[in-house]
Amino acid sequence: MSSMRTGADYRESLRDGRRIFVLGEGLVEDVPTHPATRAMVDEYVAWYDRHFEPEWQDTLFTPPDKDGCRSPVGYLVPRSAQDLARMGRCFSATTFLSAGNITHTPAYGHLIAMGVQTVVNQRNASPEQRVNAEAYRALIARTGRFLTFAAGAATIGYRLREDPAERAALRIVKETDKGLVIRGKIGMHTSPAYAHDVYIGAHNGVDYKGHRATFVVAVNAPGVTVVCRKPAARDSNPFSAPLSARFDELDGQMWLDDVLIPWDRVFLAEPFADPVARWLFWHQLYCWLSKAEFTLGLALACTHAMGLASHDATVEYLVDLITDVQTVRSCQTAAELDPEFTPEGYCSPNPLHLSAGSIAMLKARPRMGEVLRTLPGSSLVVAPTDRDLAEPALAQGLEESFAGGGYTAQQRAALLQMAWDHVGSALDHRESVYELHANGGIPSWRGRLRRSFDRYEELANGVLRHVNLPMPKIDLQSIRNAPLVVRRPVNPTVPPPSRPAVAELARNPVTAGKVR
Repeated sequence: MSSMRTGADYRESLRDGRRIFVLGEGLVEDVPTHPATRAMVDEYVAWYDRHFEPEWQDTLFTPPDKDGCRSPVGYLVPRSAQDLARMGRCFSATTFLSAGNITHTPAYGHLIAMGVQTVVNQRNASPEQRVNAEAYRALIARTGRFLTFAAGAATIGYRLREDPAERAALRIVKETDKGLVIRGKIGMHTSPAYAHDVYIGAHNGVDYKGHRATFVVAVNAPGVTVVCRKPAARDSNPFSAPLSARFDELDGQMWLDDVLIPWDRVFLAEPFADPVARWLFWHQLYCWLSKAEFTLGLALACTHAMGLASHDATVEYLVDLITDVQTVRSCQTAAELDPEFTPEGYCSPNPLHLSAGSIAMLKARPRMGEVLRTLPGSSLVVAPTDRDLAEPALAQGLEESFAGGGYTAQQRAALLQMAWDHVGSALDHRESVYELHANGGIPSWRGRLRRSFDRYEELANGVLRHVNLPMPKIDLQSIRNAPLVVRRPVNPTVPPPSRPAVAELARNPVTAGKVR
């Protein structure tokens, strides 16, 4: 079996001198034990340790090779549809454990590193850049080092600066023999408190030798400060908050005060041509699908617990949820079985199917949440906690109100509390808001779908062959190449992007929206 970092090793690795602030909590002296971060550290520890549990071996590892060695599936470099499918099964199984709430794991970091390597190779970078990108990807696969993603966009204060030249997120302070010294602030990204490195993508505004520079920054590097959002509001009682008490990744900003980026962590890309996200969108959709499947699972469990399995209207609700789930899962299967290949032979999910699945999921999610809020009836609102059930003055009455049909009051209340936490808590609201800003929402996905669809002429001209008249040959590439919807400007006084810039963005839509 290939080597894999243990959870204990990961926990200790976070005591590396990093400077982390959580809004409303202040400076975090020790990430593994602070109340705002402890639960997520425990979940990441479990992620690593799961690789040592016998029941997970066939999900998390490849079959033995001729020498009997097995490799972690999350760190595969996919070269076939079969590899993608194996990785997809792994991601589906592991993201379901958190109801889709843990979206950034070390496996996600390896997908980022593969994307960085692909970018470097596709732009015909120098041999040194190619070697550095491959070496960094291999380092992550070998050590389990945790990398997270930031698109590199500037914070609101920077974007509103009077001087347009000062609005970029980052700037080069100086160049040294060891690397570039960088200063600035980047906006929202996920899990920076728990990662070892952050990849800062092409929206950062730093140009170097005619190319856009991107960076891998160590979270504990001198001069780095991470400022995380306030924790999602949650009940202190785990019985009432079985999900939100455990799965809060803490999005944040990164501030860089004259941070040295070693040369082997500087990767030259292009301002818009940045396909780093090709595997990330796929993993993201698995997280969304896990949230949807968890919603369906809760709806099924509540149907049984509320005695509604023979209720026609409830069954119709369930069929709607099943349809939503199966539509997205079919898109994922299609993306893996109908893949694309990078020039170096890496297999990547088909963006056409990913776009269709993402749009379907974004449209379905509000409706799925509403079904789960509706299905249990008013009991969802007044469900007691375990403390209420233990209160002598209430215990007998609550047992009479909530027990029956094979369930104790505590069992039925536990299920209702989980349903409430899944679709009615601050954690759910945070996730919905984050996804709106993380990838541009439905408008950006519609643009990606339009750009990925490649049968405009085939279908239109195919129809014309059935017309018994000479017909002009149809060319509809203007639809495919039309600029994407431009994200709303932060500063109304700033003129819109030039048409050439918008056209270039349209030709390279993969980073039109920020990716987590």
